[in-house]
Amino acid sequence: MIREAVRKRTTVATDGFPRRVASPVVRGGPPGVGWRVADAILAVSLLAGVVIAGNLDRMPQGLEGFLGIRLSVKNVLLLTAFGFAWPAVLGACGLYLPARLREGQGEWPRLLLASLIGGMLAMVFPLTSRSGAVRPVHILLFAAAVSPLSAALRETFRAVRRSRRGTHTRQVLLVGSGPLAVRARRGLQSNPGGPVEIIGFVDTRPQSSAAMAGVPHLGRLEELEQVLMHRIVDEVFVGLPIKSHYEEIQRTFAACERVGVPAKYPTDIFWTALSPGVIEQETAAPMLAVSVAQDPYRLAFKRALDIGGSALLLVVLAPVLAAIAAAIKLTSPGPVLFAQERYGYMKRRFRMQKFRTMVVEAERLQATLEQWNEASGPIFKIRNDPRITRVGRLLRRSSLDELPQLWHVLTGEMSLVGPRPMSSRDVSRFEDPWLMRRFSVRPGLTGLWQVSGRSELGFEQWIRLDLEYIDQWSLWLDWQIVLKTIPAVLKGTGAQ
Repeated sequence: MIREAVRKRTTVATDGFPRRVASPVVRGGPPGVGWRVADAILAVSLLAGVVIAGNLDRMPQGLEGFLGIRLSVKNVLLLTAFGFAWPAVLGACGLYLPARLREGQGEWPRLLLASLIGGMLAMVFPLTSRSGAVRPVHILLFAAAVSPLSAALRETFRAVRRSRRGTHTRQVLLVGSGPLAVRARRGLQSNPGGPVEIIGFVDTRPQSSAAMAGVPHLGRLEELEQVLMHRIVDEVFVGLPIKSHYEEIQRTFAACERVGVPAKYPTDIFWTALSPGVIEQETAAPMLAVSVAQDPYRLAFKRALDIGGSALLLVVLAPVLAAIAAAIKLTSPGPVLFAQERYGYMKRRFRMQKFRTMVVEAERLQATLEQWNEASGPIFKIRNDPRITRVGRLLRRSSLDELPQLWHVLTGEMSLVGPRPMSSRDVSRFEDPWLMRRFSVRPGLTGLWQVSGRSELGFEQWIRLDLEYIDQWSLWLDWQIVLKTIPAVLKGTGAQ
């Protein structure tokens, strides 16, 4: 919850709207929680690694000699305390300010200062070590290595975030067509955060102006949810004056939350109690972003895990992938892979690949089988689908047909954990705009639906689990789902 607004020093421009002169200041909870966790893990791992490497000479004495290092309760408590202290040192050095996390300006001098302070704090280990396993030279090595490694970690996070932004042009929708909307448009046109396309604006009483020329009018404010439901929209920028459009602004944010599309508005409008907000200085005027998504830095860490995990699994499972491909080719005519258009992040469509488990003309034959559909809602499922091949039935029961999607995880179209990507046929039958909120995160290879019964669950339960995942997402929840996926796959629970 943001507890304090910005320092206000405004002037009145010729259009009658206030201009903020001072930069915004955000106060409240600690920013960059994901960065702090990553920094703590890095520091503790580095310190432990240096100490272990420095005691390799004890290994010839056998296991008993090596365990003489004595990982006592005291050492565990000290290591845990240092894991909390290191992010606090980085924070005191100003390394968690949003602009610095985003751009890295002035980072190196502060990292060097932090490594000096951290090294002084870590001297408690050799000073309290009775066995002499931790020596001052180990702390010096830690202090020398922690700065470049921290800098590399931060640059990796930023590179992942830039690559995610660079995969597509941001599609932006304006709400309003007056002076505030014009300001938003001009700010977006000079936006440093990546390519932006303004797809249009919604306004009940559109105003004509040369500044809004070329921006199509997509409908009235009352039609906003329908516009968000049927178009790709990455962000909504609100450009309505607060005094005369307070109720319309509130309804706009409510609609964006229901559909799962982030909304932004100038910081001098009002605060929201519906979603967490952060001040962003990415456009000409400071904006407050309201989003159903989580901390972008934790999402960047999740993306880094996706890249590493999918790359490792593709290498390790290469023989399995080759064997499955050979089995499909030898037992049924047609290609090894099956591609189908699916809805991904923010309703962007992509061709999802999986091992072919049905006959070649399966999609064309589906129309003749609609009358036997056993699933509720817009989805299509038949327990004993006659289109499935013999090998395909085994692949589906073991979920091995999904393995090619590791490539989509590597390229960023999917994640290891998230709601399953849905077909265009199913999404076209959605009637309620709030169902589109499931596309506010990347689709996953596994998720709550997979570990909770899969095809044994109805459509409403499926959607409820997807939204529950989005609302309660954390890295720990992802890890729990990954662990539960293994027995679910082995048992074949709910697989069809």
